[in-house]
Amino acid sequence: MIIYIIAGIITFIFTTVLTIAGVGAAFILIPVFLALKIPIREAMATALLLNSIAMIFASRTYIKRKLVVFKTAIPILIVATALSPIGAYTSKYVSREVLLWLFSAFLIFAGSMMLFYTSQEKERKTSTATLVGYGTGVGSLAGYLGGLLGVGGGNFIVPVLVWLGFNPKKASATTAFIVIFSSFSGFLGHASLGHMNIQLLLITAIGSSIGAILGAWLMGEKLKSRQVKKIIGIILFGIAAKMIWNLVA
Repeated sequence: MIIYIIAGIITFIFTTVLTIAGVGAAFILIPVFLALKIPIREAMATALLLNSIAMIFASRTYIKRKLVVFKTAIPILIVATALSPIGAYTSKYVSREVLLWLFSAFLIFAGSMMLFYTSQEKERKTSTATLVGYGTGVGSLAGYLGGLLGVGGGNFIVPVLVWLGFNPKKASATTAFIVIFSSFSGFLGHASLGHMNIQLLLITAIGSSIGAILGAWLMGEKLKSRQVKKIIGIILFGIAAKMIWNLVA
């Protein structure tokens, strides 16, 4: 029980921070759960479901504040879902280690862009067709590369949307909405194999829900767009550092 309470507290902390970026906390929670001696299948299933739970609570706030750009989010969801299996299939023809090094380099580039690049916000001026086109293009990238690398596509979506001129808050909120479905899809795959720990799930779900509500409130009410952009940049650097550490360790 003590281990589950610790897992719940850690889940709350990371979910609060990562909700601001809209990327979900599973990529950090899985190794944390493993360090707490939780079996890997249980850790993966729980972390993915927590992603969905957190982003449901966060998206409720973001939708009320009209931060989710549905005209872009829906095409991303559809195209990414279609292309992710293709990326997963082609991954067997390329060295995973090479792919992860390339992905780490991309994250460092994207993090630098978040911290130092200033784009001209323009999604308010664009037509529906353009927004749908953005979603189709970003969904293709996120779906294929996410499947190829076996990582969350949200890490691609946020920086690309900002580069396209989206307000950082809207880029983060739109990605959070997408993560609900992408993470739940991954969870179903693990749950179908019976890898669930209900006690762990209930305790960490409390931490995840509260963290998501707090993170969404901070992003929507307390932080300015440029601050959100910097937080996203730092998080991307953190993800890259973790991946590089795993590669060289």
